[in-house]
Amino acid sequence: TLKHHNSAVSELFATTGETDGSISRREALQVASAAAVLATSTVVNADDEGAGGKLVEFTVNNLDGEEGKTGTFVVKTRPDWAPIGEERFVALAESSFFDGCRAFRVLPGFIVQFGINGDPAVQSKWRSSSLKDDPVKVSNSRGTVVFATAGPGTRTTQLFVNLGNNSFLDKQGFSPLGEVVEGMDVVERFYSGYGEGAPSGRGPNQGLIQKQGNSYLEASYPKLSYFSKVVAK
Repeated sequence: TLKHHNSAVSELFATTGETDGSISRREALQVASAAAVLATSTVVNADDEGAGGKLVEFTVNNLDGEEGKTGTFVVKTRPDWAPIGEERFVALAESSFFDGCRAFRVLPGFIVQFGINGDPAVQSKWRSSSLKDDPVKVSNSRGTVVFATAGPGTRTTQLFVNLGNNSFLDKQGFSPLGEVVEGMDVVERFYSGYGEGAPSGRGPNQGLIQKQGNSYLEASYPKLSYFSKVVAK
């Protein structure tokens, strides 16, 4: 429903952003209005064929929240959709940035969010290097991979995979950079039992992840699914 969509957008800006704190609903809507300028008037479907890009394979542990349960999924990057975001995504994968990263926000039917490094020293280096925005060329359909944002010009390392067809995000400036082409069933098994992140829910606090890294998550949220290895091919 529209009410659900408005709430989800507010939560997305409040908790997927790169800031340590949350922002109010009024601020979120102001950011959404500004980001809408980035969206193109024509958004195409994500299932069109495109040349170029890389295949990035994620090996996942703790599926269903159980150590030892593993699986893989593959993302095909699309520089024709979002060249700036795609380049950063590949750079992160090739530098082993994602190895050990937890999927700290998993909301069934909505998104799986990840991209805060387990070592605060590593994370702080990337946080200081934000990206210019890519116009939205394709819709936020199920399986697309997208950078989280706290507003225009704020993308750094956090990403999410759309678990549903979240087309209402298109006009908010969320630009897909690739899509899951194998293993979407694995993505659906990321542990979601902790729910929404703090302060809205009982899940991990992004500010504490930034400051304490995996030591905080392993102690307080041991069931989170995580990437044991990520390889760009």
